Amino acid sequence: MKLRIPPALYHKRFAYLWFGLMISVSGSQMQVAALHWHVRELTAEPFALGAIGLARIVPILVFSLFGGAIADSLNRRMLVAVTTLGETAVALALMYLTFQNQITLWHIYALTAVQAMVNAFGGPARQALIPSLVPARDLPSAFSLNSIAFNVGTILGPMLAGVVIARYGQGYTYLLNAISFLAILLALAAMGPVQHAAIERRSNNWQAIKDGIQFIWNNQMIKATMFIDFVATFFASANTLMPIIARDVLKVGVEAYGWLSAAQSIGAVGAAVVLSQARNIRRQGPIFLGAVIVFGLATVAFGMSADFSLAMAALIIIGAADSVSTVIRNTIRQLSTPDDMRGRMTSINQMFFMGGPQLGEVEAGLAAQFFGAPFAIISGGIGCILGAAFIMSRWPVLRHYDGPQAAGASAD
Repeated sequence: MKLRIPPALYHKRFAYLWFGLMISVSGSQMQVAALHWHVRELTAEPFALGAIGLARIVPILVFSLFGGAIADSLNRRMLVAVTTLGETAVALALMYLTFQNQITLWHIYALTAVQAMVNAFGGPARQALIPSLVPARDLPSAFSLNSIAFNVGTILGPMLAGVVIARYGQGYTYLLNAISFLAILLALAAMGPVQHAAIERRSNNWQAIKDGIQFIWNNQMIKATMFIDFVATFFASANTLMPIIARDVLKVGVEAYGWLSAAQSIGAVGAAVVLSQARNIRRQGPIFLGAVIVFGLATVAFGMSADFSLAMAALIIIGAADSVSTVIRNTIRQLSTPDDMRGRMTSINQMFFMGGPQLGEVEAGLAAQFFGAPFAIISGGIGCILGAAFIMSRWPVLRHYDGPQAAGASAD
């Protein structure tokens, strides 16, 4: 297939955001990998890794609904800028405590919780901003590019984390992450004003939140994709237990750990590059469900791997399958949601796609604590497949979905 410039990149405001995300996500993913390695250095208890997920999920559950209502009533571009500054402050705090040799597990958990709270407000605003930057026909391309930005960052970030930790020390990973957030701030400045259909501002956002929940509950397609998203991410424990698999099963060091942490994103980028060329993807439902099943099977294969090369191959397949399902489900949801509801829809979805993996980290940590890391990963892959099969039977409309008929979105 001859590659061409993805359609979404012809819209300059989206292009600014995309390049900024590419750099920022690299820093953020470097910090994620570094945090997991930091915890493993502080303690050998598997549940300590799972507790990072617990530190993330509580703020998400508490603040996400408010974050969505605020994203629909305030300036989304400015909200992204403010929350980006908040994430920068967290990275600088981690850097300072590490350089001062004062950091403890509780510092890591507390700062992780603060960052999750900030993301509960920034995530819905950032996602809801995208349909205002490209027309509806180019949304699959935009979300594919979003996936590329995230996964390129997830490739580079853990690889850089391994190199930086090995050669310079843990604290420099947090410093580099803080610097990377400048890319987002510069992109937002270059973008200029972005209009969206805001809801009427209220002193009490409860009615806005209630309207958002009711909208999703009455939309079978959005509801089904959210539930399947939660199930798949809840049982996806491969990355959570990566330090244990790397050190105790595969017997490799920190640089090989960086490659393992990046492997899923290598597969995801390959799949997203192909999808970024498309304007209209047909048979979205069957493709989405097939990708989730492949994701579960590859997770089982990874859990059974005792060889570094086989583990890398399984992780690459996991990443490719996840990329396909992510692009399609994001397209379905955004095109099925009115502009003045997108922040609330995204915030509720955030509780599923972020809550799933964070609760999954706790589950994986407990399973690994009692039965070992390979069992936790294999059982997670099986759980993903069984959960997807149940949701397909519960909402059969998803199996036959062939693409939304939606009105266009504004673009430059």
